[in-house]
Amino acid sequence: MSWDEAVMPRLMSDVGGKPVPEQATEHAPEGAAVIQYEWRGAWVVAAHGSYDIHSITPLADALGAAVRKHPKVVLDASAITFADSTLLNLLILTHQTGALRVAAPSRQLQRLCAITGVDTVLVIRETVDEAAVS
Repeated sequence: MSWDEAVMPRLMSDVGGKPVPEQATEHAPEGAAVIQYEWRGAWVVAAHGSYDIHSITPLADALGAAVRKHPKVVLDASAITFADSTLLNLLILTHQTGALRVAAPSRQLQRLCAITGVDTVLVIRETVDEAAVS
């Protein structure tokens, strides 16, 4: 078992073989939701709500599937209301797996990335448009 599989098995697993429609929504515990769509040649995964160990699985599944299927993936982080190290771990693993860009991170997520230095590792853009074309 690789390190990635041991640390984040959901990220490396298949999403059940279900085809992803042009726009799909999955609900996570505690009001978190994931919406996916194509925009300007990139696959956008829009995360809404709070992400921690209890609510990360739908987002991990969505990002894992996206980086396996699409050459460029954008995480629209503008509606993330809370994030902890669980989300940071997911972002770093996704970045290592494929071409991830983080767009419009919320103020709380910006601060978390700056404090931990993750903002020097990830490609962060102000808007989804900027992330999609970069």
